[in-house]
Amino acid sequence: MLSARIIRVCVFSCAAALAAVAHAQPPARGVNIVLEDQFRNSRATEQLRGHVVVLVYADRHGAEKALDIGRRLHLRFHPTADGAEATEWSRQPVVAPPGWPVGAAVPDVHVVPVACVPEVPKPLHGVARSRLRKESPHVSVWLDFNDVLREQFGATPGEPNIAVIDTSGQPHGTMAGVVDGKRFEDLIGVIDQLRLRARPDVRSAVVPVSGVQ
Repeated sequence: MLSARIIRVCVFSCAAALAAVAHAQPPARGVNIVLEDQFRNSRATEQLRGHVVVLVYADRHGAEKALDIGRRLHLRFHPTADGAEATEWSRQPVVAPPGWPVGAAVPDVHVVPVACVPEVPKPLHGVARSRLRKESPHVSVWLDFNDVLREQFGATPGEPNIAVIDTSGQPHGTMAGVVDGKRFEDLIGVIDQLRLRARPDVRSAVVPVSGVQ
């Protein structure tokens, strides 16, 4: 699990108020965010095609709130992560959405922490990676040195931000702010509806996702 200190340094991702969701216009071939993590591994949302991707990002002022929502989202979809060893926290099995066919492969929900650090000069990128490796030796943190997420999805300073990408790689929407109470449950419902679109028995049907603008 990431500590609050990691979040301050590299900015954990986070979710936001459903009422503030801005519906994204999907490009024909979907979006592909390509970054590196602290281990210099190439990471791309395209590698997670077939699953719902939740990119959570914030500046350092929104880091604490981002940490909270990111952890709660992961635990909601991967409840066995609660109490798991640090090496296994991000590897726990996902729970199926309500009504999922028995025996069918279940789309995962990847809550991806992104460190948005465009202010770090290139000569210090190695220092940032090294510090992240020490602070987060088990959980991959994507590093955004070039402001990719803000340019692609927008970002609200001082608040946690989230971009949701559906199982086909289409950007579904963006949010900014804190998700509490009903808003958190609404967000869970939207993510599950996006997963239900990938049901093998309804894959060719158009399944509307309610609760977003």
